[in-house]
Amino acid sequence: MKKTSILFILLFLTGIMQAQDRTQPKPGKSPIINIKKPQTFVLANGMKVLVVENHKLPRVSFNLTLDNAPFTEGNKKGVDELTSNLIGNGSKKTNKVAFNEEIDFLGADISFSSHGATANSLSKYGGRVLELMAEGALHPNFTQEEFDKEKAKLIEGMKSEEKSVPAIANRVVDALAYGKNHPSGEFMTEATLNNVTLADVEANYKSYFVPENAYLIIIGDVKYNNVKVAVEKLFGTWEKKNTPKTTYDTPINVSNLQINLVDVPNAVQSEITLVNTVDLKMGDPDFFPAVIANQILGGDFNSYLNMNLREKHAWTYGARSNVGAGKYTSKFFAKSAVRNAVTDSAVVEFVKEIKRIRTEKVSDEVLATVKAGYIGRFVMQVEKPQTVARYALNIETEKLPADFYEKYIQTINAVTADDVLRVANKYFLIDNIRIVIAGKGSEIASGLEKLKIPMFYFDKYGTPLEKPVLKKEIPVGVTAKTVFENYIKAIGGEKAVASVKSIAMVGSTTIPQAPAPLTYTSKTDVKGNSMVEIAMGAMSMMKQVINQKGAYAMQQGQRKDFTGAELAEMKAAATPFEEVLLLKNPALTIDRIETINGNDTYAIKNGKNTYFYDTKTGLKLAESKTIEQGGQTMTVTTNFGDYKEVKSIKVPFNIIQNVGIELDIKMSEITINEGVKDTDFQ
Repeated sequence: MKKTSILFILLFLTGIMQAQDRTQPKPGKSPIINIKKPQTFVLANGMKVLVVENHKLPRVSFNLTLDNAPFTEGNKKGVDELTSNLIGNGSKKTNKVAFNEEIDFLGADISFSSHGATANSLSKYGGRVLELMAEGALHPNFTQEEFDKEKAKLIEGMKSEEKSVPAIANRVVDALAYGKNHPSGEFMTEATLNNVTLADVEANYKSYFVPENAYLIIIGDVKYNNVKVAVEKLFGTWEKKNTPKTTYDTPINVSNLQINLVDVPNAVQSEITLVNTVDLKMGDPDFFPAVIANQILGGDFNSYLNMNLREKHAWTYGARSNVGAGKYTSKFFAKSAVRNAVTDSAVVEFVKEIKRIRTEKVSDEVLATVKAGYIGRFVMQVEKPQTVARYALNIETEKLPADFYEKYIQTINAVTADDVLRVANKYFLIDNIRIVIAGKGSEIASGLEKLKIPMFYFDKYGTPLEKPVLKKEIPVGVTAKTVFENYIKAIGGEKAVASVKSIAMVGSTTIPQAPAPLTYTSKTDVKGNSMVEIAMGAMSMMKQVINQKGAYAMQQGQRKDFTGAELAEMKAAATPFEEVLLLKNPALTIDRIETINGNDTYAIKNGKNTYFYDTKTGLKLAESKTIEQGGQTMTVTTNFGDYKEVKSIKVPFNIIQNVGIELDIKMSEITINEGVKDTDFQ
């Protein structure tokens, strides 16, 4: 079966997703920050209310936050997320449709979760919007129908992420760093979700959606006295109750630097995360030095990590780090996604840069520039209502001094190079850090072993494993030729394949940036013509054509013509079944046996392309290609599945392509020897 056009998809996504690199602002005179203090009162049930009057604009925002301690959910992990998803589907007083219609009519925005609610509107509608927010939050209508829908959506979402390397990496990083029995380390599975009932959701709501740790912050064009009366009326009857108190073990970092490898056979890149837990509170003297140290290491575009892995070596689109801070145990991490071939080299550079910030004083120039950038972003945010609300909440929940944010700039400017060195050694624990790598073990394990760093193996749920067999022997007598012959036999045989003159495919896919599903159309014939198009409704987003004269791509009215080796390669692939041509190439050999989606496959390399055929069924399960894009090298993998018979030929009705994000293309119609004409390739 012919491949989807990798270059075509990449050009399309590049046009959508390309981001601009930003330079650091130069240091200048620090502005004076004046954050208006809230007026406060406390209800009898314990809820604290903070009101900041701001009459510059006729708008008001409400932020209800439940500052509850983290808790474990055990074998019912997912009950709290289901609770979040079900709150706001109307109320016991108003059905879902009427509830949402009124919010829309008022031009308001209201959202709910198991940890509170937020609302924004014009101030003239503020009273009614607050009523709706209180009604939805305090009188949720949990129904079996909505529960079943939300559970099904969560399960479907997990299934779609089963092969997502970033999702697997994130899950394992937290499970190993915190432990699976810690609130930050436990994770949802289909099994834990299936343990959850509607009664569990109702019990979770009753236990944790209580006013004990509730804060309501109101900012905007309101009068304190009026708001006080309204809040007391709407929230005064909220029953006073304490949340359950749970205990769990405090996370412990590993005793030595180590690599934790998760083998993900379908990975086209390695997800690398260096992680250790930290206990850093916002009120600690170390907070601001740690923030600046992190900006220098991996928080800014011009950070040590990004300038090394991205700018110097061009191994990644970005490398970053973050240090968490708050009332509870958090983590420091540094991470990036790099191509398989440089995984071990990237690990070396990560370790080098963390050691650098722990041993070398940052220069005065770099320190001043980083401070200026951080202060600049702080100043840009400080006038926003949501920022003021967050600051007011932080002062309450983190027990910060009342002038914490007024002195923010002054405290940042007071950070010295010695401070940076000290906190880097205290929180960036290179000698007690896990290097968690989710990637293709068969391609990266041998290089990692040469680093002489202790290496341990885990499955995609963070369970320890014995060292797996990553390279299997190819059976005697199996060659690239026999693999191609078995593929042709598996899809219908030589006679059926020879009868195919054209193939037309129509399907759909989605991407995060698009507001609606995208239509995918592909047509190919035996004359060497090919056309692939992605459209949104009647509007063509991207189109690529290969014909007898050449090849081109169109995107947003811009045309790109292909020439040289690129054109030759595209024309060679413009055929319904590439294997018919590959069968005639005696130089091709089986490179290895590799597991794809749980199935062993024969991997056959052909220049920059690698094809994967199921060792049992003979069907092609995947192909990968190494390409140059934006001055960087990357590997793109396409998976084929859901084979169905069309006119005696088995063709894949599901094509999943990973190009930095995953495109899951589901075919709705495939026709053979019909629906294709020469004018399709003009």
